[in-house]
Amino acid sequence: MAKEKIIIIAVKLPMEQDDRFHSSLAELESLGTTAGGEVIKTITQNRTRIHPALYIGEGKIQEMKQVVDEEEIDLVISNDELSAGQLRNLGNRLDVRVIDRSQLILDIFAQRARTKEGKLQVELAQLEYVLPRLRGKGTELSRLGAGIGTRGPGETKLETDQRHIRNRIYDIRRRLKTIVQQREQYRKRRKTNDVFQIAIVGYTNAGKSTLFNQLTNSESLAENQLFATLDPLTRNIQLPSGFQTLITDTVGFLQKLPTTLIAAFRSTLEEVAEADFILHVVDSSHIDATQHQETVIKLLQDLDADQIPMLTVYNKKDLLTADFIPMQHPYAMLNATDAADVQQLLQTLETVFIEDWDRYIVHVNPDEGKLLTQLKQQTITTERKYDESGNVYTVKGFMRTDHPLRHVLERD
Repeated sequence: MAKEKIIIIAVKLPMEQDDRFHSSLAELESLGTTAGGEVIKTITQNRTRIHPALYIGEGKIQEMKQVVDEEEIDLVISNDELSAGQLRNLGNRLDVRVIDRSQLILDIFAQRARTKEGKLQVELAQLEYVLPRLRGKGTELSRLGAGIGTRGPGETKLETDQRHIRNRIYDIRRRLKTIVQQREQYRKRRKTNDVFQIAIVGYTNAGKSTLFNQLTNSESLAENQLFATLDPLTRNIQLPSGFQTLITDTVGFLQKLPTTLIAAFRSTLEEVAEADFILHVVDSSHIDATQHQETVIKLLQDLDADQIPMLTVYNKKDLLTADFIPMQHPYAMLNATDAADVQQLLQTLETVFIEDWDRYIVHVNPDEGKLLTQLKQQTITTERKYDESGNVYTVKGFMRTDHPLRHVLERD
């Protein structure tokens, strides 16, 4: 199947930094490729403000029209979100399909969703994006047909009846509410059992899934593509001391994520806010690594997760060609495909935990096997010795301040 030919258009406003502008363009090109297209040309314009009717200036429209005709372009993608009028006017002037960055991201999410919840969340975000862009009841969206930006609910042409869409939005929200309640029950159960939870976060394509797979010996989707992971996965892992914890792989973050998408995926992203610890994975070899870190930290703030203890994992150290200065502390450097590096990360995690946890020493009778197992699995034990003369185990280690096992310390 032939790839769709794409032109990217972007307006740079005076207050926008050059590096951030070029970073968002490079990212949009990657998104276009991920969606199955081929970017033929990128056209930019410096303006003091966005053109209210056309997004980009009249002169650039002529330049774009020429490229569209000469290169037989299938699709134009705008770097910024477009209004219904801008989408319609550009489509009419260029005689080609026009979508914006948000539509493209939603399209990729529609391809990536695997679970019932993921598919419903994407459909909800798409419908909420489409609704304000309808020109009127009974009319059709401009040039909606097959191709990038049109994949979505049931892989069918989007219904353009506003009342139908509102009813469908209501229905999806109702169904998602049930799923969210189930997710909350799982969370409560984990909290009741006092299972320590780690969430892996990071910019899309930073290597989160690769690291997750190495840590858990599982086979979640790990591709060199944006948004390879959409649905969160949770697995159990064991640290070198025997301490056991749950770890969750989450959807990748991105600049200018559509607000409808953030809202739709709120319950999924809340897995991060409920975590006891965050592993922030960064592609240290990426030219925009600093920008990526800032984007993730901003989204963590939006989720009220910025106060959770965090270790920044600078991945892909094997691809570094110059000295690297870490932006965040504490941190670890690794290559997520290197087993030795991953083992070292587990050691580092224990070291970081110990710095915040309370030291303990407790004497346990040999017939208290359950307690010995709990101490091994739920705390970081540094020493366990059996004293024959006293017929007792002496266990030393570290545990969280609010851990339920603290009551056993009070008996000594």
